Amino acid sequence: MYSPRPQDMMSQDRRRIWEGSGKQMQLFILAYLLLLALPCMGFLPNFWSRVLTLSWDSHTHQYITEQAILNVTLETLRSTKTSQGNNEEEQTRLGRGFWRAVGEVVKSNAAMDFLSSTRSDPVYHFDSEQVDSAMGMLRQFWAQTLLSVRAKEYQSARHSLGQLFHSLQDFYSHSNWVEMGQRSIYLHLLQPEEPAVPVAEEDTPTCMECFSATCRDNLQPGLTNTQRETQLLTTGYFSTFPPKPYGKCSHGGILDSSRYMGAKGGINKDSTSPVFSPHHYLHMEAANLAMEATLSVLRDLGDTVGPETFLRLFSVKQIPALVFVMDTTGSMFEEITAARFRAHSIIESRASNPGLPGTYVLVPFHDPEVGPVFESDDPNQFIQQMDNLMALGGGDEPEMCLSAIQLALTHSPPLSEIFVFTDASPKDAHLFDAVKALALEKQSKVTFLLTEDPKYTTESRGRKRRRRRRKREPLSPDRFSLYSALSSLSGGLTIFTTNSDIRRVSAIVEDNTATDKVTLLHVESNQDLMSSHSFRVDNSVKNVTLHITGILTECILTSPSDQSQSLLSGDGPLAALDHFEGLYRISLLSPTQPGQWKLQAKSDGHLTFNVIGESSADFLYYFATVTNETHPGLERVEGSPVAGVPAFLVLAVMGLAPDEEASFSHVTLLGADGESLQQVKLNASSSSSSSSYSVEELVGWVDSVPRAPFCVRLTGRDSRGNTLERVSTERVQPTHVQIQVLSVPRLVPGNSTMVDFDILNHGPARLFSLTADDDCKYLHKRGPHSFHVAQQGSFRGQVDLHTPATAQAGATVTLTLTVRALDSPDSNYAVAYLTVIPLDPDTSPPSCSAARVQSTCPSTCTESSWSVSLVVSDRGRSGLATLQLQKGEGVLTLFHSPPPTEESLEGTQQPAYKDTTTIEGHHHHKARLQRGDPPLNVTDWVPGLSQPLWARYSSSCCSPKAELLVWDTAGNMKRCRLTSGQQTQMRDRRTESSGARRITLTSVSVLVGGLLGSTL
Repeated sequence: MYSPRPQDMMSQDRRRIWEGSGKQMQLFILAYLLLLALPCMGFLPNFWSRVLTLSWDSHTHQYITEQAILNVTLETLRSTKTSQGNNEEEQTRLGRGFWRAVGEVVKSNAAMDFLSSTRSDPVYHFDSEQVDSAMGMLRQFWAQTLLSVRAKEYQSARHSLGQLFHSLQDFYSHSNWVEMGQRSIYLHLLQPEEPAVPVAEEDTPTCMECFSATCRDNLQPGLTNTQRETQLLTTGYFSTFPPKPYGKCSHGGILDSSRYMGAKGGINKDSTSPVFSPHHYLHMEAANLAMEATLSVLRDLGDTVGPETFLRLFSVKQIPALVFVMDTTGSMFEEITAARFRAHSIIESRASNPGLPGTYVLVPFHDPEVGPVFESDDPNQFIQQMDNLMALGGGDEPEMCLSAIQLALTHSPPLSEIFVFTDASPKDAHLFDAVKALALEKQSKVTFLLTEDPKYTTESRGRKRRRRRRKREPLSPDRFSLYSALSSLSGGLTIFTTNSDIRRVSAIVEDNTATDKVTLLHVESNQDLMSSHSFRVDNSVKNVTLHITGILTECILTSPSDQSQSLLSGDGPLAALDHFEGLYRISLLSPTQPGQWKLQAKSDGHLTFNVIGESSADFLYYFATVTNETHPGLERVEGSPVAGVPAFLVLAVMGLAPDEEASFSHVTLLGADGESLQQVKLNASSSSSSSSYSVEELVGWVDSVPRAPFCVRLTGRDSRGNTLERVSTERVQPTHVQIQVLSVPRLVPGNSTMVDFDILNHGPARLFSLTADDDCKYLHKRGPHSFHVAQQGSFRGQVDLHTPATAQAGATVTLTLTVRALDSPDSNYAVAYLTVIPLDPDTSPPSCSAARVQSTCPSTCTESSWSVSLVVSDRGRSGLATLQLQKGEGVLTLFHSPPPTEESLEGTQQPAYKDTTTIEGHHHHKARLQRGDPPLNVTDWVPGLSQPLWARYSSSCCSPKAELLVWDTAGNMKRCRLTSGQQTQMRDRRTESSGARRITLTSVSVLVGGLLGSTL
C-alpha cells in the first residue's frame, strides 16, 4: 500500500543543509584549502570529517574499513597462490570493480551517520548504554551478511557488512572499553559464548563532572577498573533521546546537547580534536582496536565462505561479466548464432589466461515470456545454455525487452556491459524509468544490436518472415527511441545492422568485455556539418579501438604528429577500418603514438563515437554535500544531483603502476556533443597522502551543478608529461527533485514490510508522479501515484511489500523508486536492496570445550609431542555442519561418540580420512583431518548426527599451535585456537592480541574435571 504523509515545507534539517549551503561552503572551502596539504591518515564518517573537525590525524570509519578490506584481500590472494609480485604491484591489479565494491561498504558504513532512520538511534552506535540491543543488531548484521553471500547476493552483503562495521567500530570509540585498560577486542560482541562484561545499571553513576573540552579521569573509579571480576561497561548518551539519567556519561563534543547535563562532559574518542571528542587523547588506542575487530570479522568471513567466494564478494580482479539479453522469436536465428559465436570466442580467449572466474548471465525473452535467467560462473554451463537457444515462434511486433533487461541488470554485477539482441520494439515501455535507474545505479552499460531499420514498415518486416499478422499497419519510426535513450544515458551504443552483418558487428562484444578496458572518448553528434573530436592516448594505454555508429560520408583521423588518414579511402598508416552495416570499427596500429588524436567526421544523421583502450588506470566518482548532523562529513548524493546548487565531486583514481607518478589537475563536465560545460579543479584529499595503496582520492568543488546532462572526464599528466585522460561514460541527469529511501528494512517470509521515502522538491510547487517496481513482484501497489509538493517542500510516503511465506532466506529484492514531475523533464530515482531473513535466525556459533590436555615438550621439540582432547557442539538449534583444520602440522581425529579411554585411543592405529574402528566391543566412526584438507561435511560423514563430536588433536612439539574452524548449518563459525604453552593453569582466560582465546596446556598430563565451557 502507498501511504502519503505530505509536508508543506522541508524539514528543518534539510532546509539548513540546502539554504545554508552557500555560506557554509565558503567557510568549508577555506578550511579545505588550508588543510588539504596537511598529512592525514575515524570514527568520523569519511576523509572530509577530518577537515571539518580540524583533526587531520584522526582515523575515520572510511580509513579503517578500506585498510582492513585491503589487508585481508591481499592475505587471501597470497593464501590462494593467485598473488603476483609484491603488495604494491598486487594492489594495482585489484581492479576498478574491487574499489567500487569497497566503496559500497564504505558508503553503507557512512550512511549510518547520515540516514534519519539510523543517525540518532543509539542501538546502531552503541550509545546510551544500549549495549545488549546493539550486540543483537550486530549479530543480525553478521547473519544477514552470511545469508546474502551464500545466496551470491554480493551487493546486499556489502551493504549489511558496512552497517556491521560501523556499529562494531563505534563500540570502541563510544564505550569505556579502552579506559578499562583493555588491549584486545571484545569477543562477546559477535560471539555470545565468550565471557561478557556486565553493563552498568540505570541507577549506577558512571561519570563525574568535567568542565573542560578535554575530560581526563571523568569516569567513576569502577568504570576504569582493570580487574575483570569487578569491571562494568558503559557508553555515552547522545543528545536528548533517550533522556540521560543524572550521573551518566555523555557522548560529548560540540554536536552533543547532552554534554551540559550532569555529569557534564563526555567520553567519545571519535577524533583527535578536543572540540568533538573529550577523550581525544585515547583516539588512536580505540582506532587500533576498531581496526583489529574489523580485520577479525573479515578473516572470519573469509574462513566461513571460503577464499574464492570472499574474493568474489569484493570483485577482486573482476573479469568483465558477459551478459546477453536474447530475443528468441522466430526471426532471430542469425542473431543467436552470432551471440553464440562471440561467447565461444570470448571464453576460449579467457581460458588461456586463467584467473578468477567471471560472471555469465543469459536472459532470453519470447513474447509473452521472459526468462528464466541463467546465471553462473561456469563458462562451460553458459556455453551449453547458449547452444540450447532456439529461435521459434513469436507474437506481435512489440516484445517484453525492457523486462528482460531489468532482469539482466538485477542479476549482473555493477560495471557490467549488457548486450541486447533483438529486432522488435518494447511492449513494456512503462519499465523504462526502473531500468534506467538500475543502469545508472550499477554504472552498467547497455548496448543494443538491432537487426531492424527503424524506417521499415510491416511489409518490409514481412520479407524477414518474422511473424504472421492479421493486419498490416505502419510502424512508428521512433519505436526504438527508448533503446537509444537507454544506451545513451548508460554509455552504451545502439547499432542498427542486418542479419548478414550481425556476426561481424558482434565483434563489439569482445572489444567491450576486454580486461582493463577504459574509455577515452564518448560523444554523440547530430551535426550535418563536419564535427571534430579529440582524445588523448597516454603511455599506459594499449589496443586502442574506435567504434562509430551511424552512416559516415567522410572521416579523417589525425595523429599527435599531425599525420592524417582518410578512413573511408582504404588502408593507411594510422589505423585499420572494418565497416559493417551500422558500425565502423577502427583499430589504431601499433605502436600507438601517445598524445592528442583528432577525429573529424561528417554524416547526414546521428553519430555516436566511442574510443576505448586497455589500461589499469581508471577512476570512479560520486557527488556529495556537507552534512553537520550527528557527525560532520560528506554525504553521498543518491541518484542524480540537484541542478543549479553547489556540490563536491569526489573521485578515486586506481590502477596506477607503483613506479608511475601521475598528477590530476581537473575534471571536465562534458555535454552530449562533447562540449565543455564546466571545469572543476581537483585537490588530493587528506587521505591520499597517507594511503599505503595505489588509489588516490581527489576532491573538486562544483560551484553550480550544470542543468544539462553531462559525463565526467578526468585529466592529468603522467611521469613523462603526457596528458592522461579517462572518461566515465554514464550520463549524469541533473534535476530539481530528489528521492531518498529513509530505511532499508529486512523482509520476513509471510509478513508485510513498509519502506519509507522522502521526496524533496527543489523547484516551484507542482505535481509529481511516483512509480515503484521490484524484481520479485512483492509490491502491493506499483503506481503511478500522483501528489502535490510545495515549492522547496517535501513529501513523505511509504510503499508496502508483502513477502510470501515461501521466500528463500538470503534472497535479495531490488526495489526501484522513480519520481517524475508532470510539468517538466525533472525526474530522479532511488534503488534499495532488501534481504529476506528467517523469522528467528540462529546467531549462536558452535563451541569447543577442552576435556583433556597432554604435553611433554622438552627443549628438543623433535623428540616429543603434545595433544588435546575436545568436545565440539552447536550452541544454537541449527546443528553442526562442517569442520576444517585451518592451521597446524598435526592430525585431528574426530569421533561421533565418546571414546572409552585415552589409553585405548592411543593404542589404535591412525585411521584413514574416514573409518569405523572397534575398540573394546564398541564401534567408533572416525575421521581424520590435516591442514590443507577440504572441510569435513558432518552430515555426509554421520547422517542425522544431533549429538556433540569428540576430537583429539596430536602434533609434534615443533608445531606448538593449531586452529580448528567449526560451522553450524546457519553459517555461524567458531574459531578454536590450540596452543602448546608452558602454562600451569588451564583456566587462564586471557586473550591473545588478535582477540582469540587460548587453550593453555600444562607440561604434564592433566585430567580436567568436567568440560571447561567455551574456552577456545
